[in-house]
Amino acid sequence: MLVLRHCRQLVTCAGPAPRRGADQGRLEVIADGALATSGERVVYAGPAADLERTVTIPGDARVVDAREWSILPGFVDPHTHAVFAGDRRSELRRRLAGESYASIAASGGGIVSTVTATRAATEDELTAQARARLDRMLACGTTTCEIKSGYGLDVETELKMLRVVRRLDESHPIDIAATFMGAHDVPIEHRSGRARYLDLVVDEMIPAVAAAGLAEWCDVFCETGVFTADESQRILVAGQRAGLKARIHADELGASGGSQVAAAVGARSADHLIFVPPDGIAAMARAHVVATLLPTAAFYLKLGRFAPARGLIDAGVAVALATDVNPGGGFSPSMPFAVTLACFAMGLTFEEALTAATINAAWSLDRADEVGSLEPGKLADAVLVRGDATDLLHVTTAGTSVIAGVLKRGTFVAGEIGITA
Repeated sequence: MLVLRHCRQLVTCAGPAPRRGADQGRLEVIADGALATSGERVVYAGPAADLERTVTIPGDARVVDAREWSILPGFVDPHTHAVFAGDRRSELRRRLAGESYASIAASGGGIVSTVTATRAATEDELTAQARARLDRMLACGTTTCEIKSGYGLDVETELKMLRVVRRLDESHPIDIAATFMGAHDVPIEHRSGRARYLDLVVDEMIPAVAAAGLAEWCDVFCETGVFTADESQRILVAGQRAGLKARIHADELGASGGSQVAAAVGARSADHLIFVPPDGIAAMARAHVVATLLPTAAFYLKLGRFAPARGLIDAGVAVALATDVNPGGGFSPSMPFAVTLACFAMGLTFEEALTAATINAAWSLDRADEVGSLEPGKLADAVLVRGDATDLLHVTTAGTSVIAGVLKRGTFVAGEIGITA
């Protein structure tokens, strides 16, 4: 047994999921709290004064004085593209000089560049590169994440990417949900006959992925110049028929109809939503679609605006947060940075943003029964923050991370606590 007692603050995020409207901002903060785990599971999360009346602490338990730290649920990152090859840092310089993402993509950069490199990479190379990214995510407090394919855009490479995701899920501390996203773009070799590529995704890729059991989710980039709303709906419905649950890149660069598609197919999550129109918000609210927002992507892509998080919450849409780790615009592996931007650029309270990064993010991946909050029976995934919970917004303090330790399935896997406590 591991016991963390007398913590400065304990924020459990306990209760039903997802949180919508005013409930998204309601969090209980327990001063002088305690967290006890047995094996991989939480057995107690509450006031330190009630700990020993609730659980029996064996003589060989590891007991840690946590008075310097606040304890939060491990972060859930429900939207990443963390498996890829290649280097697109030169595009960052072009964006900083004022060139648009669309212009860079039209000149052979963007996804096209990454597809070329990813097709050429071996599974071992992709695994090693992605493992390093996951290590950085873990150090920032992420204990569960999603990873998409989508840099292959052919049957062979899409399956290769998803096999890498499976290898990482089996070998890395972070638990990973796999998403098939062969509809990330239309590859160059199919742009003169895009209907053939749609058929390839629907008739060959989705059946192959489903037969191999390599993905839980199906995603599509519904955007002007990529996939239309009708095309996106066709792909997602085909995925659902094959047993893949739906999520969608929607309304990122313009009002693409993606939010309406999400509602029509009953997608669990619609992501980005920077240009989501009012009727799209209303449709998502009626269909109980989670809005997974990626403020770091809007920040690094220099889009000049962020998703209307305040309006989504006020309309009763459950909001989640994610990093969008990717080679072109998702340069930060840090969920605390996403939380910080959500507060200071999208108008969320700290409580709303923390809910979005934990229990609502877990719900968006259909994992809220296992992770996203600290409650008896759930996985013992936690983040220890130096100081108060709101010190997470500092991201760094004097060049040092505010995260003192990361607990995954009851074991310290990052930070210095596992060494010094």
